[in-house]
Amino acid sequence: MKFGKIIMSKIGKQQIKIPEGVTISLNDDVISVTGPKGSQDTPVLKYVDFKITDGVCIATINTESKQASANWGTTISLLQNAILGVTEGYLKILEIEGVGCRAALDGKDLMLNVGYSHQVRFTPPEGITIVVEKNVIKVSGINKYLVGESAAGIRAIKKPEPYKGKGIHYRGEVIVRKAGKKVAGTTS
Repeated sequence: MKFGKIIMSKIGKQQIKIPEGVTISLNDDVISVTGPKGSQDTPVLKYVDFKITDGVCIATINTESKQASANWGTTISLLQNAILGVTEGYLKILEIEGVGCRAALDGKDLMLNVGYSHQVRFTPPEGITIVVEKNVIKVSGINKYLVGESAAGIRAIKKPEPYKGKGIHYRGEVIVRKAGKKVAGTTS
């Protein structure tokens, strides 16, 4: 199927305003973003060019193709996520449900008692901070991907079951409940 007109990226057309305290430097295929919370490198995908002028970052594509348009929007989104990460950071909140289920920190490692015969140890990747308060686990960092992947890894240790909701779930997550077995009643 041939396309007569190339679809332009709505996200790619946006100009990114660089907040105060954030510096962006452009190397060959990497954009380095440095801010108050740290620094992060973002890849520049193929067919995308950047210009930084007067506190504004503008991306353009250097060829007309479907892949160039897709890379354009993706690169802008990655850069926006990096800027937000080094200024505000990212946070995922998990909750533990169930009798006897607990979480504790052992140095940087997360120790979970979630109904297994043994404790489960979760070691976070570099740059991720975990805080435990009663039955709440807070995962934070400057890299959106690593924060999400770490939270998903913790949740995968004991997913919430559908009958009583025991397990680890995201705050605000809706767990679809199933009805248990019905007790056989007497017929009259």
